[in-house]
Amino acid sequence: MSYIDGDGLSVTYASDRTGSPDLRLIHYNDVYHVESGSAEPVGGVSRFQSLVNYYCSHPRFAGQPDILTFFSGDAFNPSIESTITKGRHMVPFLNKAGTSVACVGNHDLDFGVAQFRHLSSQCQFPWLLANVLDPALGQGVPIANCGKTCMLTSSNGIKVGVIGLGEREWLGTINALPPDLIYQSASQTARELAPALREQGADLIVAVTHQREPNDHKLAKNLPHGLVDIILGGHDHFYAHTVVNGTHVLRSGTDFKQLSYIEVFRKPDGESGWDFNIVRRDVVRSIPEDPASLAMVSRLTSSLQAKLEKPVGYTVTALDGRFSTVRQRESNLGNFVCDLMRFYHSADCAMMAGGTIRGDQIYSPGILRLKDLLNCFPFEDPVVLLRLRGQAILDALENGVSQLPALEGRFPQVSSIAFGYTLSAPPGSRITFARIGGEPIHLQRNYVLATRGYMARGKDGFSSLLVQSEGGGAEEIVCEENGVLISTILRQYFLSLKVLGKWHRWSASLNRHWSSVHRNLHGEGWLKPPSATSSPVSEKPRRRLDGRPKLQRTAKCAYYYGRFPNDDEADMAVPAANGTNVDAMDSDSDEDPEILTSPRPTINYVTLPARSSAEEEYRLQLARRVVRKWMRLTGLHPTTLNPMDGEGEFTPAWTSGISPRLEGRIVVE
Repeated sequence: MSYIDGDGLSVTYASDRTGSPDLRLIHYNDVYHVESGSAEPVGGVSRFQSLVNYYCSHPRFAGQPDILTFFSGDAFNPSIESTITKGRHMVPFLNKAGTSVACVGNHDLDFGVAQFRHLSSQCQFPWLLANVLDPALGQGVPIANCGKTCMLTSSNGIKVGVIGLGEREWLGTINALPPDLIYQSASQTARELAPALREQGADLIVAVTHQREPNDHKLAKNLPHGLVDIILGGHDHFYAHTVVNGTHVLRSGTDFKQLSYIEVFRKPDGESGWDFNIVRRDVVRSIPEDPASLAMVSRLTSSLQAKLEKPVGYTVTALDGRFSTVRQRESNLGNFVCDLMRFYHSADCAMMAGGTIRGDQIYSPGILRLKDLLNCFPFEDPVVLLRLRGQAILDALENGVSQLPALEGRFPQVSSIAFGYTLSAPPGSRITFARIGGEPIHLQRNYVLATRGYMARGKDGFSSLLVQSEGGGAEEIVCEENGVLISTILRQYFLSLKVLGKWHRWSASLNRHWSSVHRNLHGEGWLKPPSATSSPVSEKPRRRLDGRPKLQRTAKCAYYYGRFPNDDEADMAVPAANGTNVDAMDSDSDEDPEILTSPRPTINYVTLPARSSAEEEYRLQLARRVVRKWMRLTGLHPTTLNPMDGEGEFTPAWTSGISPRLEGRIVVE
C-alpha cells in the first residue's frame, strides 16, 4: 500500500522533530455522505477507511504508538440515508474507523435526544459535551447523559485527557431540545476541567469541540498558556490550522474528504509541552477502497439505489448550491426553491434559511435524480404559511445577515423580497433596504410568508417568525402538521412538468393549483420546453420499453387546494402538447404515473426488474454530451453559472428543463 504514502498528502504544520513520535493521532469531523463524490477530493467512507487502515497497520509505523482517533461531531444527519435510518447507519462506520472519542454535534441531535442516546449506546467510544447541562438528569449532568471528559491511554502508556465542548449558537438550530438547558462558556468549563485531568495523570490535554473557528480561536485566547495542548474542532466544513496563544487549533474538512494525521513529540531537554507535526490527507480517487467498508456501503445503498437513481427532472442551467454561495449571497437554486414555495402556497413572499440547502455543490446542467433532491433537502420539517407584520420580516432579514462573514445557515434566500446589507454595520442594523413585491416593506402591514417550520419555531435566531402556538406573534395559516416537505414540493413540481397535458385524468383542483404555479413561476424564460413532443395519448394501453403496461385512468378524485381561487380558464382541460384536450387526472402522487390504477393485475410492477443502471447511465451521459456540445458551440465553459439562453438549447423529450437565474434580489453594499 505504499502508493497511499503521498496520495492527497500535504504538510499542514511541521516542527523540527523526526523519528518515532510519542503519540499518533487522527482527527476528522462533520461526516454525512458515505458514498464517493465526483469531484476531487472524492471522499467516501471506503477510501477514508483505507487511509485509517494505512496509519493503523502499515509496516512503516511498526514499533510506533497505536493510533488514537478523535471525531468532532455531526454524523447522524443530514443525508439521504439518515432520512430513512434516523442516523443508525453511521454507527458501524464510526466504529470501524476506530474512533476513540467524539464530541456531540448539533446534527447528532436532529432526531431528538432519545434517538441520540440510543445511537451513542451502540458506539464503541464515549461521546462528550461538558458545557451543555440538563438539570432534569441531575446537577451538573450534560445533555443526553454524555460525559464531560475522558482519559485515553496510548499503547505506550501516555495518558491523554479529553474535554468535549460546544458553542451556544448551535443550540438554537436544533428542532427539539429538553427544556431549561444550562449552557456554560467553553473557556470557563475548560479552566475547571483541565486541572482535574492533570491531577488524574493526563500528560496531554485535548479539547475536542463542535463550534465555529472564531469560537475555537476565542477559546484558545481565553485559556492560560499550556492549559490545553491542542483544540480539534468541527462544525465548519473546511480544513484550517492556526496557532493561537501557543495552542494549535485544527479542523479537518468534511464528509470523509479529509483527515488529519498528527505526530506528537515531548519537548526536548525537560521542557514542558509538546511539538506537533500535522499532515492533511485528502481522500482522492487514487486511494483504493477498503473492501469491507465498500461492502457495508453497498448493503446500505442497494435497497435504495433504484429509487434514488430515478430521474425526476432536468436543469438547463447549472444550479449553485455551494455553502459559500447560499450562506452569504443570492443563489439561483435558492431563488428557484423560494419561488416554488411562494407560488405553491400563493403567498406574498417566501424566505428560506440558506442552510436548508445541504448539497454543497454545483448541480451541472442535465438530469436531476431523486437522490439529488434528497441530498440537497434532507430535513424533515415542512413548509408552513404565516401571516405576520412587515417588521417581523425585516427583523428576520437582520437575523439572517447578523453572523456574516461566518457562513451560518441562517442567511436568507428569498422570493418576492429584495434587500441589501452591509458588513460594516453592527449586527442588527445591517439591512440597508428591503422591499416586498417591489415596494418598501410596510412595517405594520400584514404579509403572508411561506417559510420552513424550523424557522417558524424560532430556530437559528428567527424569533420574529415564532408562531403563536409557541408564544410568538406569527399567525399560522398552514401549520407544520398540514405542511409539505420542500423535497416533496420539488418532486410534485417536476412530476407536474412531465404530466401536464399527458395524463388521462387531471382533476380541476390540481389543474387550478399547478396551472397557477406554472403561470407564475415560469416567467421570462425560466422554463425550456422539451426537445420533442410526445405522440397523442392513445385510447389503447401501450407497452413501455421496459415491459410495463401503459395504464388508463378511470377514477376521478378531487383534492381542493384551498388558497387557489376558482378559475374558469384553469378549470378547463389542460391542452396536450399536440393541441388536443385530455381529461382530468386523479392524483398528484410523485410515483410513476403509469402504476396508479390498473383494470386487472396482469403484470406485477413491483416484481419487474428496474431499468438497468447501465441504461440510466447511458441516458445521463447522452444528456451531458449534448449540453457540453451546446456550451462549446456557444463559447461557454462548464463552470458557467449564468442562464443558458439562446437558440440550440437541448432538453430531453420526456420533460421541460428549468433555467433559474440570479435577479439581484440580494445586494451586498
